[in-house]
Amino acid sequence: MAVKTATVVDPFDAPRARHAAGVFGMWLFLITLGVLFVATILGYLVVRLNPDPAEPFRPLDAPGLPHLLLLSTGALMASSAAMHGTVRAIRQGLQRRAARLAGLTLALAIGFLSLQAWAWLDLWRAELRIEDSLYAWTFYVLTGLHAAHVIGGLVPLVVVWWRARSGRYSPEHPEGAVYCAMYWHFLDAVWLVLYATLWLGSLNAAA
Repeated sequence: MAVKTATVVDPFDAPRARHAAGVFGMWLFLITLGVLFVATILGYLVVRLNPDPAEPFRPLDAPGLPHLLLLSTGALMASSAAMHGTVRAIRQGLQRRAARLAGLTLALAIGFLSLQAWAWLDLWRAELRIEDSLYAWTFYVLTGLHAAHVIGGLVPLVVVWWRARSGRYSPEHPEGAVYCAMYWHFLDAVWLVLYATLWLGSLNAAA
């Protein structure tokens, strides 16, 4: 007696469908991270716009934002452009160019973190401690939160660089690089908003 079995259809059997599902999942992940950063920025704004009358948000002797943040911002934006170029090179079948650009992205990311650490060190030498004031606390927490996500992004960056160097991507299968690029562009956009928020808050405090 023949037994009929049900045919299971995998909705993600086609490569294009799997890629679309991966992009959608990445968007959900980025939205979740976005909520975290939005919450921290809103918390900063609430504290900044409602200071304690008896204690100014930024102490009179506190230094302003380090100028090194401008350099780190430039490094991060350049890394985002290099990551975009990586994906574009993969889609064009230019594997060597993709590997070079992925390596450049990784180097610029490390440069960004190094400049951020240097900026922290400058503030520390200026005796601005995290426990000194809300001004110091919010600066260290916001920049530290972003830096932690950049550090987390170094692992997929290394993977993308290694796979590009090994020729494991193709114009038909750029998925891993695309997901990494989405995350990296997200971090770039978040940092621009964070830096603008900190800069404007510091400017108003000094006015």
